[in-house]
Amino acid sequence: MAIHEQSLIRPENVRKHERLVLDGIDVSGHWSTFIEPRVVTDYNERLQEEIAALPGGEYIHRCWQCGSCTNSCTVNALNPDFNPRFWIYLIRMGMESELLRDKEIIWQCVSCNKCTYACPRDVFPEGVMKATAHWLELKGHTPPSPSTLFDREFTEQVIETGRIEEGRILRRFFARTGQALRQDWLVEMARRVARRLPLKLAFAMGKATLLRPRTRRWAKARAALTDYVHEREAAHRKALDLDAPRQ
Repeated sequence: MAIHEQSLIRPENVRKHERLVLDGIDVSGHWSTFIEPRVVTDYNERLQEEIAALPGGEYIHRCWQCGSCTNSCTVNALNPDFNPRFWIYLIRMGMESELLRDKEIIWQCVSCNKCTYACPRDVFPEGVMKATAHWLELKGHTPPSPSTLFDREFTEQVIETGRIEEGRILRRFFARTGQALRQDWLVEMARRVARRLPLKLAFAMGKATLLRPRTRRWAKARAALTDYVHEREAAHRKALDLDAPRQ
């Protein structure tokens, strides 16, 4: 699975010399470009296992580096540095420090699933990207992304009440992310909806927002969901060895 692409060589590892003579031979120009040698000593031998233990990363071991995911990627078309194939390679090789150099853009996957449809090995690259972003957050390498915060708010509301109230989700999501509730696009959307919204439905939505209704006989389901969430979180922490004592 060796990587030979020039685009993946970090600029700081390239050495160029306008004028260079070696053993009496002029190798100036194109021939004077060299790749800085380096030795990687900080492999994480469990990196692939850690990603595979998170939702979406289960089939990363199937990847054979054909590049179909990156070739079909919506984000890669706009930003060539967004390279799912290369990151899967780094994960499988255990090159954690190299992977962390791109931690600020890995979360930018838009879940269009073009990569998943193109993958001939059913690796589910979109899931691997989400698992990798989740791994970065759990390990403390990046703060929780807006999508993670939205997922938390959505999940908490379902578990708490057994139903979804869009208005409350938006308000609490904006509060968590430090955004103002009054936003131009939201105001305009509310105006357009209000023009066509039946009075009875508008009243029901307002009542739900104020009273926070719950699904009837939801207590047992809430307890089961809470136990499941805690169980999965514990499994993820164990897989990533997050609770082990630090040296």
